[in-house]
Amino acid sequence: MTVFGAYARYYDLLYRDKNYAGEAAHVDSLLRAHGKAPRTLLELGCGTGGHAFELAKRGYSIHELAFSEGDARSCRIGSTFDAVISLFHVLSYHQTNADQAAAFATARTHLKPGGVFVFDCWYGPAVLTDRPVVRVRRLEDDRTHVTRIAEPVMHATENIVDVNYHVFLRDKASGEQTEITEQHRMRYLFSPEIEAIASQARFELVYRGEWMTGQPLSFSTWGACFVARAI
Repeated sequence: MTVFGAYARYYDLLYRDKNYAGEAAHVDSLLRAHGKAPRTLLELGCGTGGHAFELAKRGYSIHELAFSEGDARSCRIGSTFDAVISLFHVLSYHQTNADQAAAFATARTHLKPGGVFVFDCWYGPAVLTDRPVVRVRRLEDDRTHVTRIAEPVMHATENIVDVNYHVFLRDKASGEQTEITEQHRMRYLFSPEIEAIASQARFELVYRGEWMTGQPLSFSTWGACFVARAI
């Protein structure tokens, strides 16, 4: 089972309080500011569709509402769009320079001339300043109780953080308990390298800012957001 195969069992519960509507509004504002009246979108890495459904409410036509399965580094669907979005740190799951370049190439291939690519990622200066620590989350709904322990290991020469999860799931009705271990390898990125990778894929960066707030990137900005325009 892949890491996301296990993750899917409790994903919606874990992120039930995520502000998808507010995040969709933020993406909408970025698209309106930097795109050319974008109405068609491709989402690379859609989770369970939270952003897609909220953007659809705002009038966007989104391919991911068809929920095609594919690899963001290599998928080709034969259509082009006004914009491509890749949210919730999908780019940080691409660990090598080759992976990053391939993901950008996928976005570029599916954009119309002048289309924009909106994405977020872990921002290197903040990760190194406010380093990840062990965290425990406990949450439940009417069926399941979840305890998740996250233990990070940093790899300085690779710009990678291994987030090692130990998850305990308890079915409230049956009392059955399940343990899951996962490792999420996350690449933290720096603005100059993003600019270089974007340029190689025939993009120009037209926006960079803190995710949701729009504040300038800083040593406290864990979540950085970028907009790249196809050239």
